[in-house]
Amino acid sequence: MMKNITMKQLRYFVATVECGQVSKAASQEHVSQSAVTAAIIALEGALGTKLFERHPHGVNVTLDGNDFYNHARHVLDSLEDAVYKSRARSRGVSGVVRVAASYAVMGYCLPEVLARFRASYPDVSFVLHDMDREVLEKAVLGGDVDVGVGLLSNVSDLGRFAHRSLIRSPRKLWVAPTHPLAALERPTLRDVAEHPYVMITLDEGEASSMRYWSREKLQPNVILRTGSMEAVRAFVSHGFGVTILSDMVFRPWSLEGKRIETRELKNAIPQLEVGVLWCKDRECSAASRAFIDFLADTRQS
Repeated sequence: MMKNITMKQLRYFVATVECGQVSKAASQEHVSQSAVTAAIIALEGALGTKLFERHPHGVNVTLDGNDFYNHARHVLDSLEDAVYKSRARSRGVSGVVRVAASYAVMGYCLPEVLARFRASYPDVSFVLHDMDREVLEKAVLGGDVDVGVGLLSNVSDLGRFAHRSLIRSPRKLWVAPTHPLAALERPTLRDVAEHPYVMITLDEGEASSMRYWSREKLQPNVILRTGSMEAVRAFVSHGFGVTILSDMVFRPWSLEGKRIETRELKNAIPQLEVGVLWCKDRECSAASRAFIDFLADTRQS
């Protein structure tokens, strides 16, 4: 019979996966490192499997650990949604919300959020649009969509919009475990510049990256520019190059099951910020306001 698993253990485990370090998870959860370590050991004992590989720079989740993380994240989200739903049940909100999102946000953030929102507001439906930033901004200002969800760090003039920040995702170096840079605890951009680099181009990725490279008066040694995140993972995991991307889109394996690790950079790299935009000169419908509030209440920075 499986030993009891507590919500606290799940929270500490999920925080460790997402932070990549026990110390950071402990700080985030406002507990001691020993409490987080004890929770992980208890989970590993209850599950009969190893959840993390320890290394000098932190921890990497194992294949079994990653699978359990998806279930644990679902359990925590479901509990949060159950509480939210009980508060929202009496509101009786209905209607249609027209939502536009950039490519990365549409693929990595929205599906799960929309499913969770629908559980609390079953009478609200959506019309979805995949748009690049410039088109999205015009659509929000012109009233063609009610809500835009995208990278606030790329918005040309944020003051034109009403907006709320949803996620601030740190950018880190992605490397194969055998890559020379994986041996460095906190490599610099100058270290990275000495190795082949894979550049993502979707959602203005190259322009965004070059802003902090230029600030350091450095250039990445780009061997591949691609709009495919899976191509980035494949080339990095095979050791052909490295890249710097946010935790929001990170996965510790490529499609072929090859390992990818992350390292914090010594340079100050701006975080990727995801947020919601709407027109400040028009009143939101009840359905749109409920969706905006739900996004802000359920996404953590």
